[in-house]
This record gives sequence, C-alpha cells and structure tokens, in this order.
Amino acid sequence: MKKIGILLLTIFFMISLFGCSSETTDEASGEESVKLTVATTISDSSTKGAFLEIIEAFEKENPNIQVEVQFPGSNYENIMKMKMASNELPDLFDTHGWAIKRYGDYLADLSSEEWANNLSDSIKPVITDENGKVYAFPLNEAKEGVLYNIEVLEKYGIEPPNTFDELMAASEKIIKESNGEVLPFYFAGLDPWTIGQFFDYFATPLLISPEANYAKELLNNTFDWSKWTYLPEKFKEMYEKGYMNKDMLTAKYADEARLFAENKLAFALHGPASYADVKKINPDAKLGVFPIPAIHEGDEPTFVGGERYTLGLWKDSKHPEEGKKLLQFFAKEENVKKMADVTFSPAPFQNIEGGAEFSQYYEQYKDIRVFPYFDRVYLPNGMWDVMLTNGQELIAGSITPEQYSENMEKEVNRLRSQQGN
Repeated sequence: MKKIGILLLTIFFMISLFGCSSETTDEASGEESVKLTVATTISDSSTKGAFLEIIEAFEKENPNIQVEVQFPGSNYENIMKMKMASNELPDLFDTHGWAIKRYGDYLADLSSEEWANNLSDSIKPVITDENGKVYAFPLNEAKEGVLYNIEVLEKYGIEPPNTFDELMAASEKIIKESNGEVLPFYFAGLDPWTIGQFFDYFATPLLISPEANYAKELLNNTFDWSKWTYLPEKFKEMYEKGYMNKDMLTAKYADEARLFAENKLAFALHGPASYADVKKINPDAKLGVFPIPAIHEGDEPTFVGGERYTLGLWKDSKHPEEGKKLLQFFAKEENVKKMADVTFSPAPFQNIEGGAEFSQYYEQYKDIRVFPYFDRVYLPNGMWDVMLTNGQELIAGSITPEQYSENMEKEVNRLRSQQGN
C-alpha cells in the first residue's frame, strides 16, 4: 500500500506539472503574455536539446509567448490517460503513434495550416483521416528496420540479411567466429519495450506483408492465434542458442550503446536515435539500417513506420492561435531538418532531406514497402504491455510459446470487449 501511495503521489505531482495554459500581462509593455504547455515523449538528451533550442528561438521571436515543456518519461501515458479523463490536456502534446486511434477526439483539425500541404506521402495517411482532418504535426517520421553495426558485419563477411533464416544464420556465424565475444542481439528486461520490438517488428512479415496474409482476420477478430506461435518459438530459440544476452531479464537498455560502441553487438530492433549516444562513446562507430527480413518465401523485406514524435493541438486549448504559431515555427525548413537529423529519421515533409548519416540508407531503400507498426493497427489498446510481459515470462520459463499465443488471444478478446471494438 505504501508503494501504491508513493506511485499515486508521483503521478499526481507529474500531472500538476502538465498544467494548462495561462495568461498574464507584461507590466512594461502592457501586452498580454501567454503561456503554452507542451508535453512530449522525447527522452534522449540530444533530441531534447534540439527541441528546446527550437522552442528558445521561437520565444525570442515571440516574447509574449512563453512555452513550458514537460518530459514525463515513462509516466507519459498514465498521465495522459488521467488528463483525458478530466479533459484538461496540455495545449500541445505528443501523440506518439496514436494521433487518430487514441487521441483523435481531443485534437483540433490542422488541415488548413500551410505546412499540412507539404506532408510526405508516407506520413500524410498516418495522421490524416478519410475526411481530410490532420491530427498532428510530425516532428520526424519513423522508418525503422534492423539497426546494425557496419564494422561487425564487415569483419565477419556478412551482407544485410533479406530473410529471417539468413538473419539467424548471420547470428550463428557471429557467435561462432567471435567465440561468443560479440552478441548478435541485445534485449533489456528492465526496459522491456526492447522485447516488444521483436514481436511488433516481425509480426508484419509473419502476418501482414505476404500476399496471402491475415490482416482481415486480425481486424475482424477471427484470427487463429496459433499462427502467432512462430514468433515466441523463434525468440526462445534465439535465447537458447546465445543469439542474445543471457542476462536479458535484468539487463538495462542504457548498456546497448556501449556494446555497439565497443563493436560487441551486431543488431538492434529500434530506431536509430540512440546512434548519438554510441558516437559519444566511440566517435568512429558506424551504424546503418536495413529492412526487416522477410519470413515467408516469395515475400520481400519491409520497413515499419509512421508517427514517432509529434505535436497535436488540444481542441479545447485557450490559445489555439499561439499553438498553431509554434507549429508553424517548427515547420520552418531548418527546424524540420534539425529534428530529422538529430533523430536520424526521414523528414516528414516533401523536398526536405533528413536523417544525417542515415539519409543514404533511406535513399538506398526508398522503394521498400513501409507498413504501420503492427500493434497500432491490429491490436486493441493495452496489448503492448501484454507482449512485453509474455516475452519476459517466455524467457523466464514461466510459459511456453503456445501459451504465449493463448494469452494473446485471451487478452485481445478481453480488451476488445472492454473497449467495444
């Protein structure tokens, strides 16, 4: 009970920091001063720095608008759920992949803004509904595959794999020829989102991208969940064969950057924003990205993508015009490029190149299909945590791959029943 009380107090404190916008009067000029509140999921220091630099430049140009930025970290979703329940949201907030599905009813329509006409062809349908409503301003665009250590693959004579079987073979080669000194993969049980990435990424080539796929069955809730079992089977096999760190249940994500920097890690399943942390440790480190390998014969590799960092405007904001003005400032070409470069992601606007060192890969793989994140389309809200927990229990030996699939089916049905979909 004591722990629960402390947690509730922490969340209450964080909510208070999310405060609503306010107005004051500048005594010197007599002009009304406005405070905008902004909440974001940005967590790494480099991206925070770039974001705050743009905010500071905006405030300099607009001295009567003060911008209060909050970075709640892992408490973000819990706080936002409580803020939505009371309909007291920040003026601008990160929709982190859920602009339409989760936050849509709370967001203003931004389709009439000048920048909305310049959205990239790949990001526009992700944040726009069938009626043309634009739900959020994209700070960057996610286009994610397998992050890899260029020097490690060159050392062991490995080309970027095109199939899952080739990826497993590459992992075996790395383990054998390095005498176990180099890890193919690193997962962190203390930051279990890294585990969820495996299942979310590879669910697309398993179930969605092949010509004969299960998209319709997943959406109408007639999917046979025994077909999911391939993923936990392979994940457990990777663990047992030493293709990932043996301490994964107690490992921390923060250690991944060091392993990449020391050339002791080959692959990772997340976006490239962490490259900045790797470069701080080893300025000569080289990372690249290749598409997610295909699982079924006849299929081609894919990327997953969509929203990463965004800013949506609360529909009941007391200062919508000031909020739109800030978004217009972020839409300046130099600011779009800054956010894309610092996150090593494609720019979400046409005719603007972004991604810094990773831009060459986005150009190289420009014709590769990009699918939305699996859980955002095919699973009800709440299933992300189910994937994480079951991934941990699988490695701990508490459940079998078959039981993982059974738990997925049970929880999908429960959550859909609760959410009425």
